[in-house]
Amino acid sequence: MSTVDTTEQSSSAPRRGRKPAPATTVAMAPGAVVPAAPPAAQAGPEHVTEPVAYDAIVLAGFGGPEGQDDVLPFLRNVTAGRGIPDERLEEVAHHYRAFGGVSPINSHNRQLKAALETELAGRGIELPIYWGNRNWDPYLNDALREADAAGHRRLLAIPTSAYSSYSSCRQYREDLADALEDTGLGGVLEVDKVRQYFDHPGFVAPFVDGVAAGLATLREHGASTIEVLFATHSIPMGDAQRSGPAELGLGDGGAYAAQHRAVAEVVMEAIGEPETPWQLVYQSRSGPPSQPWLEPDVNDAIAELPAKGVDGVVIVPLGFLSDHMEVAWDLDTEAMETAAEHQIAAARVPTPGIHPKFVAGLVDLVVERLEGTPVAARPALTSLGPWYDVCRPGCCENARRGFRPAVAGLAP
Repeated sequence: MSTVDTTEQSSSAPRRGRKPAPATTVAMAPGAVVPAAPPAAQAGPEHVTEPVAYDAIVLAGFGGPEGQDDVLPFLRNVTAGRGIPDERLEEVAHHYRAFGGVSPINSHNRQLKAALETELAGRGIELPIYWGNRNWDPYLNDALREADAAGHRRLLAIPTSAYSSYSSCRQYREDLADALEDTGLGGVLEVDKVRQYFDHPGFVAPFVDGVAAGLATLREHGASTIEVLFATHSIPMGDAQRSGPAELGLGDGGAYAAQHRAVAEVVMEAIGEPETPWQLVYQSRSGPPSQPWLEPDVNDAIAELPAKGVDGVVIVPLGFLSDHMEVAWDLDTEAMETAAEHQIAAARVPTPGIHPKFVAGLVDLVVERLEGTPVAARPALTSLGPWYDVCRPGCCENARRGFRPAVAGLAP
């Protein structure tokens, strides 16, 4: 039985795992309407307010290459089922190759896992953490095998994404269903996930600190008119419109855009500068030109700033937990080059990473489910939260793939 080694690996370490195939089904307890759920969530409540005795945590990541030889196989995993030839993948591969073929994301997740273990131990919470990725070693199927081998049966997943959309929420739920079928552990393991935490104080606090510091730095260096750009990964408009439950009526950008805008407003209010100009911008689009994606692109937004008399820009990676490739390349490289080209002073705000408030906030989310915290006692800084524990029917559909088996939500 394979195990997951969560120690730091060299880029030459051999791969031991593989990405699971898409699941065809996921086990459901008799009378349940939520697959793979413990009894408290089986009936599909919006919020689970009964204590649940989890015995392990799964940190669910995206994954990234750790050497030049990993880059193309990793990108094939990311684009599996889409028929994209290697020549086109190489157009993206050069971002990774510029950094020695190593994405920072796995290193950051090792750090986050260690920080969470320290925080749990400090609170006397005896829950082991198993880390598994969607697209690269260690994979989620190996994480579930390791948890099973240790005798754990009830798992709580922490996806490394804070917002609602197909790729940032539902796909993680599908990944867990894929891993359950691949390992044959469907009907053996129960798997829940924490709520989306875009507006949890622990996630927002590092951005408040960062934006305040970024504004102060630019002003110290002489910038007189500053705009704040809150950046997140662009997604197809169709996916954005389907993010979150349709009945919420959150507009063309769905829950995905609404959640980001709400958090940006909270950040600007928290630093006492609600009148300082800001906008939500997008990055890292990868679809064909014929397919509409969320806009404006961060570089286009920067290029328009001089006409508004702006001489300083604070770039906030609001959609990201850590400094992975979309931050290192799209913001720290391309966006900074665009700012320099237009003679605009720029400061990039840190991602939450292992900020103590963020780490503590993630553990708070675990405690919510362990204790069955009432909804009124759950912290949320926007009117959109606290978000659902059990995803609603039809939430975050990927129209190109249809509704695939997923855990922690009501069908479809």
